Amino acid sequence: MSSTEDKIKGNWNQLKGKLKQQYGELTDDDLKYTEGKEDELLGRIQEKTGKAKEEIKKYIDEL
Repeated sequence: MSSTEDKIKGNWNQLKGKLKQQYGELTDDDLKYTEGKEDELLGRIQEKTGKAKEEIKKYIDEL
């Protein structure tokens, strides 16, 4: 399991708020998280923001 997945699982409510601050175009629906579906979540964020998946992972890892 990657550190990104650990952060998503461990502090989801805090992380969700920070993602919404960083990427204002994200909605609660975009940020629906189901355990085991981290790649799907990252894909939705990537699609909505136009950012590369690695850039999103790096941002999450740095939080």
